[in-house]
Amino acid sequence: MEKKKKGDGESNSKPPLMALNHVSRLCKDVKKSLEFYTKVLGFVEIERPASFDFNGAWLFNYGVGIHLVQAKDEDKLPSNTDHLDPMDNHISFQCEDMEALEKRLKEVKVKYIKRTVGDQKDAAIDQLFFNDPDGFMVEICNCENLELVPRNSADAIHLPEDRHAPPVALHGSSDSRMPQPNS
Repeated sequence: MEKKKKGDGESNSKPPLMALNHVSRLCKDVKKSLEFYTKVLGFVEIERPASFDFNGAWLFNYGVGIHLVQAKDEDKLPSNTDHLDPMDNHISFQCEDMEALEKRLKEVKVKYIKRTVGDQKDAAIDQLFFNDPDGFMVEICNCENLELVPRNSADAIHLPEDRHAPPVALHGSSDSRMPQPNS
């Protein structure tokens, strides 16, 4: 009798996911979006496979990647780049210093809205919402203030481990190393 491997056709098996890898964004101008994500949000441009035959850029930092892709059809981009609605589609990043990021947004003249959800009793969450150059909304928050309380099975929540982080090639070296956890 053949031994079943973990997750091999079992109806109650859990997907072997580890963490968010990347978010893909269409761009009117990859260079302009690249500048925004590196200079405003601190992402680092990384090499992408040479086999790609379309204009784009890959960025990585904070354990997540952003893939910028030159739009072939600009109708797929948001039509109103000034519209900010926290109830609309967006990507959100945790932030350890909301004041510093708000100062940075002011310095680079990025229009944003700021709000606080909850109160001290409910663990208030501060949020900043703004658009990237193509009108895709970004949220910055201190959501770690809010305790996650599973409605059903707490054992279904998997927290990321260091193994999901890609190896990083150190500058001037062919040696790659795994990111080290914060001390």
